[in-house]
Amino acid sequence: MANFLLPSLGADMTEGKLVSWKIKPGDVVTRGLVVAEVETDKGVIDVECFESGVVEKLVAKPGEKLPVGALLAVIHGAEDSVEPLTADAVTPPATMPPKSIIPQPHLLTNEPSSQPRIKITPAARKRAEELRVDLAQVHGTGIGGAIELADVEQAAAVAGPAVASVPPEDNRLRMRRAIATAMSKSKREIPHYYLSTTIEMTRTLDWLAKENSQRSISERLLVAVLQLKAVALALRDVPELNGYWKDEQFQAAEAVHVGLAISMKEGGLVAPAVHDTDRKSLVELMTTLHDLIPRARAGRLRSSEMTDATVTLTNLGDLGVESVYGVIYPPQVAIVGLGKITPQPWAENGTVSVRSVVNATLAADHRASDGRTGAKFLEALNRRLQNPEQL
Repeated sequence: MANFLLPSLGADMTEGKLVSWKIKPGDVVTRGLVVAEVETDKGVIDVECFESGVVEKLVAKPGEKLPVGALLAVIHGAEDSVEPLTADAVTPPATMPPKSIIPQPHLLTNEPSSQPRIKITPAARKRAEELRVDLAQVHGTGIGGAIELADVEQAAAVAGPAVASVPPEDNRLRMRRAIATAMSKSKREIPHYYLSTTIEMTRTLDWLAKENSQRSISERLLVAVLQLKAVALALRDVPELNGYWKDEQFQAAEAVHVGLAISMKEGGLVAPAVHDTDRKSLVELMTTLHDLIPRARAGRLRSSEMTDATVTLTNLGDLGVESVYGVIYPPQVAIVGLGKITPQPWAENGTVSVRSVVNATLAADHRASDGRTGAKFLEALNRRLQNPEQL
């Protein structure tokens, strides 16, 4: 029997609100299936199941705010034949690595111990919280007497403007607060060291231009995808930077999942994992980014994308930044930065010419590696970018 706990969806997460279940008792679930939606400071995340089996019971109720590690559900494996645990019997771990279907309409329930059960849609509950509407006083007109959005709006109008004028919390401020907490913890606890190098990109750009000339506009590759793949392959060459600092030691990751820093429309950043970055072709990576970036900015990421990244890549070249020195996102042990590709004088074989170059930086955890290891990684990155046809 497995206890399905609220996973940590990032170092800055301490709690989350269960928005909806996508399963019910008796359902058969498999590892990787999306079973719930959880709202965090960075959006609504599709939470995936990390066990296969049969759902025995759902413990947490939609609408509840829960700490990381709280018991959400109990799942029986095919071989299980033990008595179910109670919530009091569970000691939640600090983090649980989760390992995600189109949202279906759900009715949320509010079951106070001394009051009748209230049926309400997710949208109606959210609006009721914003307007501070007492649900016990709302008459539901939906199926089975369920409270719908229109019912809440009508109740708020009857109550008057004093109740209906309370604005929801600023999502941008919530995200900035979460990022500040995580980055402050990182700088306080992780002994960063920093390295940088200048990488000549002329050969890479020439290869890319030739390659794209043979493709339709919709199929053309971006230089950022070549850089992403090169980072992943360099991590395969220098695996000491690919993994996590846990239990006071470095734990190397078997796969290379590069977390790509993506700016949000409301401000702030998320860095979802591009799974198996080193194993995907350039075309597959383009397809992945076309899907991942819009979902990230819409706040519709999966739990595995929020937790699986083994290193982070931040690229600010499109904003004109020439060098970026990042802050490590724990429990990762490194972050790679790439700036704008610019033309600069370049000396080679006794002659000087103008070449396209990019500044590459590395911030790494000195507990897990040292400057020599970091230098080997940057050299591997340079070598990979000089051979674009092998990416």
